[in-house]
Amino acid sequence: MLERSRIWGKVPQALAGTLLAAGLAACATPEPAELAPAVAAPEANAAVVKPPADPHALVEQSRALLAQAETDILRARARRALWSKAWESLVGARASFARGDHAGSIRLAGRASELARLGLEQLAYPAVQQNATRSPP
Repeated sequence: MLERSRIWGKVPQALAGTLLAAGLAACATPEPAELAPAVAAPEANAAVVKPPADPHALVEQSRALLAQAETDILRARARRALWSKAWESLVGARASFARGDHAGSIRLAGRASELARLGLEQLAYPAVQQNATRSPP
């Protein structure tokens, strides 16, 4: 199976820096002072702070979503509807879980499941579009 996509190899650093600089320059527009949002007082922000998540719950959620993603990938593979990006996301989710990055594992496992489901849904559509107005030669 594929571990990573071979279509997009490593982008040379010089090209990546040039593309990043061009993208940032295109997006940099000065914001008028009257449209700038007002700065809230620090006391108002203190009430909005979320409590830290339970690490044990995060581990269990990550483990459950990873198991669900593996099941979805196996189902798509059995029907020959597995997309390479779905497999790459599953491999990334496994690696994130092994590193202890459970938030990343949750994100990648969810993406793998979604792409596997989309691959299965794609089977319902015809492989080619038939054109009724054109007669065969």
